[in-house]
Amino acid sequence: MKAAQLFMIPCPIVTVEHGENANHTIAPHVINAVHKLQYFVVERARTARRFIKATQHPTAIDQLQIFELDKRNKSNGLSDFLKIMKDGVSIGVLSEAGCPGIADPGNLAVQWAHQHDIQVVPLVGPSSIILALMASGLNGQNFAFVGYLPNKKNELDQRLKQLESIIHKTQQSQIFIETPYKNGFLLETMLKSCSPNTKLCIATDINETSEYIKTHTVKEWSNVTIPDLHKRPCIFILG
Repeated sequence: MKAAQLFMIPCPIVTVEHGENANHTIAPHVINAVHKLQYFVVERARTARRFIKATQHPTAIDQLQIFELDKRNKSNGLSDFLKIMKDGVSIGVLSEAGCPGIADPGNLAVQWAHQHDIQVVPLVGPSSIILALMASGLNGQNFAFVGYLPNKKNELDQRLKQLESIIHKTQQSQIFIETPYKNGFLLETMLKSCSPNTKLCIATDINETSEYIKTHTVKEWSNVTIPDLHKRPCIFILG
């Protein structure tokens, strides 16, 4: 019996509504891998179904087995995957956008696979974090993704000062994200709290027609017309 594998499947960063969108950023060999799978563990079932359907999966979408990770207890249900994979059935892991396991709970499925000696197969695809860094002009040889920053003013100020200290000592780029409706608060705080010479990259709507990626010093941003970032997915990088 062929051993089961856990495939880490990237999906487009942009909203998938048509097949051509999936083909635009996802390599053919990734789509071929998707077509060979019948079982998926996903961050959000609705998004996953939309992407799988857009790849023109040969199996009807309602006949595929799609498990959504429990947002409150993401380890729930992983034992069900073990039972399936012990029978030699491979499973695909899908993020809501981009590469699974990066800034999403897909890493839990990978941890579980390693614990049970199941091969993990990462497939090539888009990551908004890496794409933003590529286009930022900031240090790509020494960088850290620090996730979400505090959402209280005093704590955020303190955290920004900590990140700036790291940048000054190590030249390490600091990458972070925010809930889309809080982008304005984060940006306003950065422009007031950070040193004028600190560089800031704002990257939003990556891979969309409305894509915006610019890097300026904090001082220079005061003379730039910044687009409305409210409810838009953004990556911020300090360097």
